[in-house]
Amino acid sequence: MSYGAIKSGSVIFYPYLWHHEALDGETSGRKHRRTAVGARLTHKGGRDALILFPITTLEPPEGKLAVEVPETEKQRAGLDRSKRLWIILDEYNYDEVGYSFYLEPADPIGQFSVAFFDSVLQKVKPALASLKRISRVE
Repeated sequence: MSYGAIKSGSVIFYPYLWHHEALDGETSGRKHRRTAVGARLTHKGGRDALILFPITTLEPPEGKLAVEVPETEKQRAGLDRSKRLWIILDEYNYDEVGYSFYLEPADPIGQFSVAFFDSVLQKVKPALASLKRISRVE
């Protein structure tokens, strides 16, 4: 197993730390959850970083930036097709590949299609400045 297969649109297990948990002083996610890799970025020093969006079964409240995952995309991504699922887009975890206490070198459980995930990222672009970033870099 390695980090090589993790890319934008991948779905991985990750101990996502919610923004409200971080505000309460928590430093670890409460459980490993399915998480969408929004982007894999390479920095000047050669380190790769991930932008990670949580996937949840709880319907987001009105006004929260989120996208419901369609049936075909659940299947592609290795998600439970019997449940309604949303990708939450107004907050994200930022973590470094290979230097993280939280990210494990495991293959993704699935991959969203390029067309679907591009449409997801288009919804994020106008809100970039207001997204809540939770850095997991030590």
